[in-house]
Amino acid sequence: MKVDLVFAAKGTTIPTDHAYQLYAALSSLVPAFHSAESLLRFSPISGIGQPDGTLQLGPHSCLRVRLPAEQVRVALPLAGKRFDIAGSWVRLGVPAIRTLETAPAVVARMVTFKNADTPEQFLITARAKLAELGVAGEPSLPIHLEGKRAGEPKRRIIRIKGVSIVGYSLLVGELTAAHSLVLQEQGLGGRTHLGCGFFSPVKAGANK
Repeated sequence: MKVDLVFAAKGTTIPTDHAYQLYAALSSLVPAFHSAESLLRFSPISGIGQPDGTLQLGPHSCLRVRLPAEQVRVALPLAGKRFDIAGSWVRLGVPAIRTLETAPAVVARMVTFKNADTPEQFLITARAKLAELGVAGEPSLPIHLEGKRAGEPKRRIIRIKGVSIVGYSLLVGELTAAHSLVLQEQGLGGRTHLGCGFFSPVKAGANK
């Protein structure tokens, strides 16, 4: 069984695209994040997106680390640590342990698949990958609700040493409780060590 360690994240602003910098910072504090065999996964720090491409941290901003319940102690050294992300400092609080919740729909901020750069290719691949996991659900692409990209799918980019990795936000609905947990525990797609394919329950009325 996997659980989430939820660390409050205190700071000012960080880049919206901060997954690689966060991965580097976490790996320096807890080397298990860098191990290919590690089951530790994280979700990028939450916050409020700004027009200039930054993320404003607030009272509800947090870092989620997902890992097997018996390995909780591995990530506990992150508590109270302060680290730099692109020139901005972030400090983590003492974590709370949360069990994974079942939900009929779950969403990931970014999922990546090889050779699936267009929305059409992406959804075809998502359905195939869900079938491989044995998960029956309906994938869809959340859209931007406002701004110049209103109505368009939420296309995401992770930059790794000058290389841009393209993906999309992905919502999977019509899930049974068991399949909801499978998807949250297993994730989907590539770059999961960088926060991709990290699914969380969808709140009522949300379009993340």
